[in-house]
Amino acid sequence: MAKSKFKVWELSLLIALCLSLCAGTWAQARQNAISGSLVRLHVLAVSDEENEQSIKLDVRDAVLEYISPCLESAQSSDEAKRIVNENLGGIKRAAESAARGRKVTVTLSEEYYPTREYEGFSLPAGRYDSLRVILGDGKGHNWWCVVFPPLCVSAAEQQEALDAMSDDTRSIVAETDGYQIKFRIVELWNEFLELFE
Repeated sequence: MAKSKFKVWELSLLIALCLSLCAGTWAQARQNAISGSLVRLHVLAVSDEENEQSIKLDVRDAVLEYISPCLESAQSSDEAKRIVNENLGGIKRAAESAARGRKVTVTLSEEYYPTREYEGFSLPAGRYDSLRVILGDGKGHNWWCVVFPPLCVSAAEQQEALDAMSDDTRSIVAETDGYQIKFRIVELWNEFLELFE
């Protein structure tokens, strides 16, 4: 009898492991589908002082004013990344024009983001291609949005931005049924993977 219970326990453990691996694989595929079609913007302030936070927002506005017209012709995230990469110097100059003498560092790299909720849709936690603008040592609160497709917009323009996404990406980020649970699974899976990097 003890031997039979042990086999049931082993089978239960194996089923749980298989379900966990399947959920993790699904979560990673969903996050990759979303992150592969976006380019995010991340602006980090020098510090949390009110003046530095104000400068951060001025830099954000200058960067968006510069890069948004450049990205209007982009049809894919790969094209958007190429355009951003080709314009890093111009982006840096735009940021410096509003940084009031702060050191500015501009890069295009992969970066981890937590889950972010916008009005009408949500983006899961995970690694995204990111245009990073760091002021000074970047020790202050940050600000982020999505520059491709253009989600650094007002609520009135968000439907236009959603329309610019592929059907698959739009269906993932704009789901109304169960997206919190699905994205929490994605978030937990990504946190687990971060432990091994």
